[in-house]
Amino acid sequence: MIPRGVDWIKSKASVFEPESNSITLDNGEKVKYDYLVMATGIRIDFDGIKGLKEAMANDEQVVSMYSHETVKNVFPAIQRYKGGNAIFTFPKVPIKCPGAPQKVMYLAEDYFRKNGLRDKGDVYYCTTIPAIFGVKKYAEALMEVVEKRNIKLNTLTHLIEVDYKNKQAVFEKLDQSGTIFRLDYSLLHVCPPMKPYDEIKNSPLVDQTGYVDLDKYTLQHKKYPNVFGIGDCTNLPTSKTAAAIAAESSVLATNLSNLMKGKDPTQAKYDGYTSCPLITGYGRTILAEFDYDGQPLETFPINQGKERRTMFHLKSDFMPFLYWTAFVRGYWGGPGIYRKILNIFSFGKN
Repeated sequence: MIPRGVDWIKSKASVFEPESNSITLDNGEKVKYDYLVMATGIRIDFDGIKGLKEAMANDEQVVSMYSHETVKNVFPAIQRYKGGNAIFTFPKVPIKCPGAPQKVMYLAEDYFRKNGLRDKGDVYYCTTIPAIFGVKKYAEALMEVVEKRNIKLNTLTHLIEVDYKNKQAVFEKLDQSGTIFRLDYSLLHVCPPMKPYDEIKNSPLVDQTGYVDLDKYTLQHKKYPNVFGIGDCTNLPTSKTAAAIAAESSVLATNLSNLMKGKDPTQAKYDGYTSCPLITGYGRTILAEFDYDGQPLETFPINQGKERRTMFHLKSDFMPFLYWTAFVRGYWGGPGIYRKILNIFSFGKN
């Protein structure tokens, strides 16, 4: 996937010195640059929840899909569930792919239902944010799903500890200072907190939160004009998704290329486009697409705030093909042009 003519330096960047246009590698070597693109991603922090790592090591019903080592344990844990509380958590933001923690919940709940287990226990979704989703249109659609399927939603609820010996998850209520409560679990799926890598957080390139400090429209660094950024490591105020990165990539490529040619490096503008295909069950998906302002920015000329089988197949069948054949090869810059074409039509959009 690395294009011809690119030198792959197989060492870790440890120290960033933008004043001298240089990076120090973990082997002590210094690398000079003319232009720098920050695309490091963020770190999964399993240590950010007390007892979580010990619980995953000792209780096969405490799982997380957020690492290569632990994702393989998720479906077997769902299959072992025979009743009791099935709890799914969402941590404090920002995180990558904010829709994922509830996607696995919907699929598990659907699996329980198909296997005659749904009336054997309760399904909980415990999230730190004040709604099930951050965009009103899709939050309303998801609330219909939650209510129809009797999923217990706990908002402003933060997982702070896993007590695997007593099979309990410990939460704090973010809107009630000092309020701590416990829930017994038979299945606990945890989305861990996430944070910038220390090497990034300790660099001059970040804002006070530790994320690379960019102009949100041009993706150019606010202080260092020959530095750009893309993806999860940045402070762009949009959901951290692959769809966002695809849209960002076309803006970055245009503006960086312009800078190299002595042209306007602010020509292309990123509107915050991001997408979350919210799988709500086997064969059903709500395709959420929206911008910086949380306004729907939908590609198809239909109302995407509904569960649809077509969107499920788009997610499960077409998007993997798109990812491997176009996105990672630099040929996919988001659906913007297709949105303009398709929205000439409008079939029951509202």
